[in-house]
Amino acid sequence: MVSKIASCPAVFISAPASGQGKTTITAGLARYHHQQGRRVRVFKTGPDYLDPLILQSASYHPVEQIDLWMMGENYCRKVLYQAACEADLILIEGAMGLFDGDPSSADLAECFGIPIIAVINAKAMAQTFGAITLGLTSFRQRLNFIGVIANGVASQRHQNLIEQSIPENITLLGCFPRKETMELPHRHLGLINPNEIEDFEQRLERLAKEISLTNIGLFPRPVEFSNSIKEPLEAKLSSCKIAVAKDEAFSFIYAENIRLLEILGASIVYFSPLHDKTLPEADVLWFPGGYPELHKEKLQNNSILHQAIFKHYQADKKILAECGGMLYLQKTLTGIEGDTVNMVGLIPGDGHMRRRSGCQGMQTALLPEGNIRAHAHHHSRSENTMEPITYAKRATHTALGEAIYRSKGLTASYLHLFFPSNINATIQLFSS
Repeated sequence: MVSKIASCPAVFISAPASGQGKTTITAGLARYHHQQGRRVRVFKTGPDYLDPLILQSASYHPVEQIDLWMMGENYCRKVLYQAACEADLILIEGAMGLFDGDPSSADLAECFGIPIIAVINAKAMAQTFGAITLGLTSFRQRLNFIGVIANGVASQRHQNLIEQSIPENITLLGCFPRKETMELPHRHLGLINPNEIEDFEQRLERLAKEISLTNIGLFPRPVEFSNSIKEPLEAKLSSCKIAVAKDEAFSFIYAENIRLLEILGASIVYFSPLHDKTLPEADVLWFPGGYPELHKEKLQNNSILHQAIFKHYQADKKILAECGGMLYLQKTLTGIEGDTVNMVGLIPGDGHMRRRSGCQGMQTALLPEGNIRAHAHHHSRSENTMEPITYAKRATHTALGEAIYRSKGLTASYLHLFFPSNINATIQLFSS
């Protein structure tokens, strides 16, 4: 293998907790630097599908996930190197709080030597902001902090108190005002898809303008990223045609999963369970996660497509159903308000939406084909299901993970799989 190095300015945007405004600030930075004529490449830490859509709109470039546990250090190194080869700036948005998780956002930043900007929501505090800043930036000495951003600042007086509290050795890059017109709305599972926000572009422009009035947009120092060039993969799925459900109800798809399948030679086509009456000719159907609960009546009414899915299943062809895709293939789905609709009914199971979250976190799918790393994040439960063939293994504790079901050629679970974590198992999962 040959090792290559590329250099590019990079910054890691993190916070002491979720809900501090990381995505808002990262989106604003991406749009601001784009306006300055820079090629910006953005990554989102962890298995997130919604934040990347917002960051993609802000940067005018596809945004991918990056995670040490699910994807591995070598994969992370590869995609950062590729970005450094073509970008003027790399932005990485962290997940949860800086030190949350194992590995954490701090571990990722330290692994690749990326300097950090900490976003701290200053709502309902004044001088305590300085204490939180000191603790966050000094907790691990090996981390390099560019500075901190005070988010949600209510007034000039509030800003003055925050400025007075900052220790001398910490840089306050700016105070971001509390304005509803710059906030990014959210629902269960996370932020709302930008396509559903009527004034989304205007919000991005306001964010970029606000950043231009502070030191938040200061250009970071270059970081060196290396990569080892490996032998190309064989096209072992060259005879496989995969039809992927993709529309307003099903959109939680890793770009790298699609890319890997194509590198392996698979032919990818898309269809809509909401709008299409027929299935494409395909060897495998893949129903990813999404928001079927928001479109459940329309999904129920497309019974003609249900029949086509049954026909594919009865022919012993393969089907992969993840999270929302599994809910769609079960018998019924009940909304938050208690309204129940019929789903495809391919397998036993009654899905129930709930206000609190269900099983979450990193897990390994212990499939007969091999172990594939994955994650779960849902606000629903399934009852009256078939007997699972196995359960996933959680990354950090011993409780059972998500149930994994198999019937004929169908594999279904709440898990979102990351195919590159086990390429051979992925090949077997999709092979006829």
